Amino acid sequence: MGSLAAVLRHPDDLYPLLKLKMASRQAEKQIPPEPHWAFCYSMLHKVSRSFALVIQQLGTDLRNAVCIFYLVLRALDTVEDDTSIPTDVKVPILIAFHRHVYDREWHFSCGTKEYKVLMDQFHHVSTAFLELGKGYQDAIEDITKRMGAGMAKFICKEVESIDDYDEYCYYVAGLVGLGLSKLFYASGTEDLAPDSLSNSMGLFLQKTNIIRDYLEDINEIPKCRMFWPREIWSKYVNKLEDLKYEENSDKAVQCLNDMVTNALMHVEDCLKYMSALRDHAIFRFCAIPQIMAIGTLALCYNNIEVFRGVVKMRRGLTAKVIDRTNNMTDVYLAFYDFSNILKPKINKNDPNATKTLSRVEAIQKACMDSGVLNKRKSYIIQSELRYSSTMIVIFFIILAIIFSYLSSTRASK
Repeated sequence: MGSLAAVLRHPDDLYPLLKLKMASRQAEKQIPPEPHWAFCYSMLHKVSRSFALVIQQLGTDLRNAVCIFYLVLRALDTVEDDTSIPTDVKVPILIAFHRHVYDREWHFSCGTKEYKVLMDQFHHVSTAFLELGKGYQDAIEDITKRMGAGMAKFICKEVESIDDYDEYCYYVAGLVGLGLSKLFYASGTEDLAPDSLSNSMGLFLQKTNIIRDYLEDINEIPKCRMFWPREIWSKYVNKLEDLKYEENSDKAVQCLNDMVTNALMHVEDCLKYMSALRDHAIFRFCAIPQIMAIGTLALCYNNIEVFRGVVKMRRGLTAKVIDRTNNMTDVYLAFYDFSNILKPKINKNDPNATKTLSRVEAIQKACMDSGVLNKRKSYIIQSELRYSSTMIVIFFIILAIIFSYLSSTRASK
């Protein structure tokens, strides 16, 4: 649950946090009893708790397929990230990974903590994979093959241009969007989405993570590879690591704003993708991470703290997003609200101010053109006020009960 200090500052977070806690416990009870499935779902909760929750709200067959899809790609990513593996060993594993998922005996020890457990006991994932329907298996194999080849390509290639940046993000995240669209289609609940929209769904999330995780990644030992494109950061500093030094604060913020502005170009595609979804569980599965991404970018924009520590949405607000995201009206309102938070932070002296403002206004126009903003005024602000009012009333009722109890106790004595 969120920290006590955060809950005291935002007492309206308490109810959504409690609901999230109960939902998490309920999801854990749904873990299948078979050893390989039990391993997969327990591992899913360890490597991605918030993602695990939205996965487990899907229908059974699709839920199992998405769980395995996520773990296979997480394992592939673990191989790519492990800098201790020599390139001549790593590249063949990445390229052949799509074949290893069919081998119940295959495993490769690498990574740390829970990721090492995943790799050491990967046979559980392969066993579960082989129990999926053929359509699900084909989709997972295809995306794993393409992603492994793309990762292998960038092992020996730096992210120099913005085109390189988009290509790398396509391999590691855009393909996830394409794969999920294939799984939704294979489940029989959704039409097959255009690749361009599926790609944007992945790129928007990936670019947000790359921006948010700058300090963690640049300080990691051993050094991991960084994926901020030279075409952007070289306009502001000589070396990417220079952004974290206090004397470069002004340039660092300008570079950050440039990166956020680049990420915002994918929002309109994401809104189109989500508006076409029909299944409620699939919709929530897609929409919640996208709202978290626009909220995170609104926090990161023009914020030097990205280069000083961790910048992320508080857990209580995350719980509210999970609780309140049920339809496209909620999505449009959320994107409109968060873009309204970002918009006043745009400094007219920022080198990219005009471009940033243009993209923010394009997002707001897309939300306005939906026609739903006239029916409800706000996703975040009004809801927080409503919950705050309710919590204030509850607080005074509790105080009255305590006061009454103490008074009656005194009278009886």
